[in-house]
Amino acid sequence: MKKLQWGLCLLMLIASGYVKAAVNVDQLIQQVREGAKQDRLDNQQRESEFLAEKDLQQQKLAEAKAALKAAEKRAEELRASFDQNEQAIMELQKQLEEESDELNDVFAATRQNVAELQSLVSRSMVTSQFPQRGQFLNDILSSHSHGIAITELRKIWLLLLDEMNQSGKVVRFETPVITAQGEEQLKEVTRIGVFTVTSEGRYLRYLPETNKLVELARQPSGRDQLLARKFEDTSESGFYPMAVDPTKGSILALLVQSPDVWERIRQGGTIGYLILVLGAIGLLIVVYRYVVLTWTAQQIRKQDVHGGETGDNPLGRLIKVAGDVAGSGQEVLGMHLDETINNEASRLYLGLTTLTVFAAVTPLLGLLGTVTGMIETFQSISLYGTGDPKLMSSGISQALITTQLGLAVAIPLLLFHSMLQGKAAKMVEVLESESVHLYEVNGEGGARDRGMAQ
Repeated sequence: MKKLQWGLCLLMLIASGYVKAAVNVDQLIQQVREGAKQDRLDNQQRESEFLAEKDLQQQKLAEAKAALKAAEKRAEELRASFDQNEQAIMELQKQLEEESDELNDVFAATRQNVAELQSLVSRSMVTSQFPQRGQFLNDILSSHSHGIAITELRKIWLLLLDEMNQSGKVVRFETPVITAQGEEQLKEVTRIGVFTVTSEGRYLRYLPETNKLVELARQPSGRDQLLARKFEDTSESGFYPMAVDPTKGSILALLVQSPDVWERIRQGGTIGYLILVLGAIGLLIVVYRYVVLTWTAQQIRKQDVHGGETGDNPLGRLIKVAGDVAGSGQEVLGMHLDETINNEASRLYLGLTTLTVFAAVTPLLGLLGTVTGMIETFQSISLYGTGDPKLMSSGISQALITTQLGLAVAIPLLLFHSMLQGKAAKMVEVLESESVHLYEVNGEGGARDRGMAQ
């Protein structure tokens, strides 16, 4: 140590560049001793500080170990609590899944009902008045969430109540209407519940695809249109007659597709037109013969009641013939009377045979059309199969329409023929009765009176 100190001192002296000459060895030794003493004091102070620091570190270490022990104890408690909570969470999760299954079933049923309600609302005529009322239903159906909020359930309930409420109301409002010519016009319409919509006496139907009201190209009967116009013009409350479609427009929509009378006649084809021509000719014969027989019956009645000069009627001609051949004998008189009655009967029965022929031919023509239509139907089946019914509809229509037309023409012709034949038969009976009377008057009695006069 001393050698080290001396070396340091020498180095310091060399470094300082000078050495005091006055310094002697004793002073130098004294300084060295004092320096050594000071070093011991410094070392003792450092040692005491080190020991104190060591005690402090020991204390901190003990505190840290105590804290570690407490933390480990706390960790054990937390671990036990964690395991306990985890077990509770698993039980709650299991309970949640069980209850969620029931709730999911409820949500699934609700979504199904929402889909049905959305279809009902989209096709309802009330939507033409309130176009946006069912928009939230589309949002529910398009949502990826399985749950439905209570506010949405409340909206669904209110929408159902509104639909039921609107079904019992008669409301007038303005809305765009597509006319039969394809033009869109703003019109005032009258909505009767959820069943029928009219405007200016014409019936409308609702198109869900465009959310517009469309005027039917083919309207119901004139009586129904008159009821609609009167109903629209009514401003007072009360009960009024009105034609209502209970199918909410389905029946009215079918009117567009159902053929009218002329379309059905066209479906009958050539045979159908031929049946109608025969029916028209037969009807003209019926009208003509009815007028002739009615006028003839009146003339015969006048001739029979008033007598006098013989008129231009069957009875007058019969009386005239009896007067002309009164003196020719019974055989001649009877022959002329029978001939006259036969001639008059031929005139009275004129055209009735034609009606009989038409009444017999028209059903046969209908049967011919039926056979023709069925042949066409079977040809379509052989060529195209039975996949598309429209391909067979023309043949079936002809088969049914011609039969219907044949019967529709034959039945009235038979009835009219029976009526006209009855009228003619009555007049022939009158002529025969008068012929017997004339034969008795102008026969033997007439000849005896003439002989006595001579």
